[in-house]
Amino acid sequence: MKNREVLIPRAHRHYLPGYTWHLTHRCHNKEFLLREPGIRLRWVHWLREARKREGLKVLNYAVTRNHIHLIVIDDGSSRCIQRSMQLIEGRTAQEYNDAFSRRGAFWEDRYHATAIDSRRHLLQCVIYIDLNMVRAGVVTHPREWLHCGFHEIRNPKKRNGIIAHPKLLELLGTSSHDEMIKMLDSHLSDLLVSGHCSRESKWTEAVAVGSKHFLQTYKEKLSRRGGRKNIRWLAGESENLILREESMVYESSSGTTDGRDYLSGENKYSWLECGGSPFGGG
Repeated sequence: MKNREVLIPRAHRHYLPGYTWHLTHRCHNKEFLLREPGIRLRWVHWLREARKREGLKVLNYAVTRNHIHLIVIDDGSSRCIQRSMQLIEGRTAQEYNDAFSRRGAFWEDRYHATAIDSRRHLLQCVIYIDLNMVRAGVVTHPREWLHCGFHEIRNPKKRNGIIAHPKLLELLGTSSHDEMIKMLDSHLSDLLVSGHCSRESKWTEAVAVGSKHFLQTYKEKLSRRGGRKNIRWLAGESENLILREESMVYESSSGTTDGRDYLSGENKYSWLECGGSPFGGG
């Protein structure tokens, strides 16, 4: 695989097994390398392959024109998320570069990861991802954007699906698919009607988002790895807190349209650049 550059994840100090993670990753230099529907479909294809090959449990996703959102569960299996990201992002980059006779990095060398509590916090994160292209002004409703988990969440596929519906039901605290969709649509409708669809920094600048108990437990586990952390109250809500690392330097994004400032923040992790297969070690 000469003349190809593949990005693979490096282990980072905020990672803990057994958590639900919201991952975001932007194209190299904020370029709109995902602007063509065809390449977005290929990203979705490799996400589906990661579910089949690696057992990746996906709760929601969205592919925009220059970055991706992904909510996944780490069930403790060895390197499942890492191998999945190597497959999805490595193969997408290779196919794009081959198709356009392009060389060089496709993805930025840093991605953002936030640990998410279950129930109300997961609900908020799922809807936040659904509203990404509404915030960008590209669509007026999430159903108008095809390359996302919005459609499959509401219409489960019998074969070759991506969304882990049983886990999504469980973590949202709902007992049936109809109950889950009713709750999701109600929350979504409230935000669309009120116009409260703007960017929320907690999803892009936090190490973790959840209840006080969730964050205290997370922080205790994380403390063995070192690093100062600070639990901050949001809008006076005792059950809606974020865990942030004070020592990290903010990295502001100046992009426009559907990527502006959505990925700026402090909880970013390095990726390694290496030649060869996306299945390689790391």
